[in-house]
Amino acid sequence: MGTSTRVVVTGLGATSPIGGDVPSTWEAALAGRSGVRTLEADWVAKYELPVTFAGQLAVPADAILSKQEIRRMDPSTQIAIIATREAWADAGSPDVPGERLGAVVSTGIGGVWTMLNAWDTVRDKGARRVLPLSVPMLMPNAAVANVSIEVGAKAGAHATVSACASGAEAIGYAAEMIRNGRADVVVAGGTEACIHALPMATFAKMQALSTRNDDPAGASRPYDVTRDGFVMGEGAGIVVLESEEHAKARGARIYAVIGGVGMSADAYDVAPPDPSGDGQERAMRLALKDAGVTGRDIVHVNAHATSTPVGDGVEAKAIRRMLGGEADHAVVSATKSMTGHLLGGAGALETIFTVLAVQQHIAPPTINVNEVDADIDIVITKNGPVDLPQGQIAAINNSFGFGGHNVALLVQSV
Repeated sequence: MGTSTRVVVTGLGATSPIGGDVPSTWEAALAGRSGVRTLEADWVAKYELPVTFAGQLAVPADAILSKQEIRRMDPSTQIAIIATREAWADAGSPDVPGERLGAVVSTGIGGVWTMLNAWDTVRDKGARRVLPLSVPMLMPNAAVANVSIEVGAKAGAHATVSACASGAEAIGYAAEMIRNGRADVVVAGGTEACIHALPMATFAKMQALSTRNDDPAGASRPYDVTRDGFVMGEGAGIVVLESEEHAKARGARIYAVIGGVGMSADAYDVAPPDPSGDGQERAMRLALKDAGVTGRDIVHVNAHATSTPVGDGVEAKAIRRMLGGEADHAVVSATKSMTGHLLGGAGALETIFTVLAVQQHIAPPTINVNEVDADIDIVITKNGPVDLPQGQIAAINNSFGFGGHNVALLVQSV
């Protein structure tokens, strides 16, 4: 990114299918608990959905936010605010002028609940009955707009929409804001809440979703020979980033360093990845170069690994090439096996997992892997959490999205 400014992580916030905050989510991840379960909504049967399960929030937003907040925000914004409040408090609520504080919070799909509910209202009850705030609620930048208002961020409020890479790209963009001097502190991450009949139906129609209706908790099985698609999830992950100088000046606790950011595009297809994996490998190598390290320095990868037959193999080969040599010096976790795929929120939550893995020197498990596909030649954490080396270590979090968006974030210990 071009400067010597080090970007550090000082606050973490999340709400996910396996926990209502970061401590509970991380504890569940290390324990290998699945947050995927059968959907109880009446629309599942009403619309004859072929997939009847998903990774719903462990703690519903309406159990935390006020009724007014629920009414004025789409679910994707609601959970972004929940995660932001946790992250901001975790960072010690930094006293920073608004002009030096930024926000970058992204989503892959945005306010789908608000949009579809508004159309139902117009169709069934007429235009006069639609909510006047429908557009400010459904727009893709609604979450970051509300986050910027929440913390008073005036250095910029951005929503980098790149499908399932959105949350990670937001964190990368936030790091760039700090490195180029636009801000001292940036609240960044991703959010998604689209466990709704329409997205579920369309993902199922394109044969992207697992159809293991009889075994929801075992449906997301990255790298396994029987994997048959991803599991829809919802949630948000938010981090507080600061320049190291600013963090140390205020005595902040520092979790880890965002040492490198790599981004690329496949320019191949609007949905499946380039089967060569060249774009994914290039993103990882750009992150390595940015951090001034090599593949031999990486001890852990939190893989994008969604549990799709094609995607897992492409990424695994790219990871192996990036690591170099025997590639057995790094362990790979696929945490979507527990959370499902949070789409625009995935990269942010998995960055939090990577930060904690580096800080605590432990990699979370990959569950539901009974027999690794013969084409997968990487070391997977399939038998439980794995201790990482002590001392200074580095890890990579991968996030890839429809449209060929590739983002790799390199996390280093302090």
